[in-house]
Amino acid sequence: SKDLKGAMEVLIEQKRQKLSTVEKLDEHMDFASQLIFAQNRGDLTAENVNQCVLEMMIAAPDTLSVTLFFMLILIAEHPTVEEEMMREIETVVGKQELQS
Repeated sequence: SKDLKGAMEVLIEQKRQKLSTVEKLDEHMDFASQLIFAQNRGDLTAENVNQCVLEMMIAAPDTLSVTLFFMLILIAEHPTVEEEMMREIETVVGKQELQS
């Protein structure tokens, strides 16, 4: 568990460094980025950020709904991505009815 927490801290720090050097921030905004910025604003502690990311990685049943919700928000915020996804679905599925 200690090794996993340490690895998670390293990954979050790498993400933090990447965010500090990117030219277009909007292209790199994901859930981890939002958590890091919440920490920068003082809304979360470093431990909060680490715990959230760790839970996203290992507690899939609990975090899957949050992840899917966030993904849907991102798709809604980026209509061109949504259009590309729909084109790919139509290309792969064709006229068939979509199934789970």
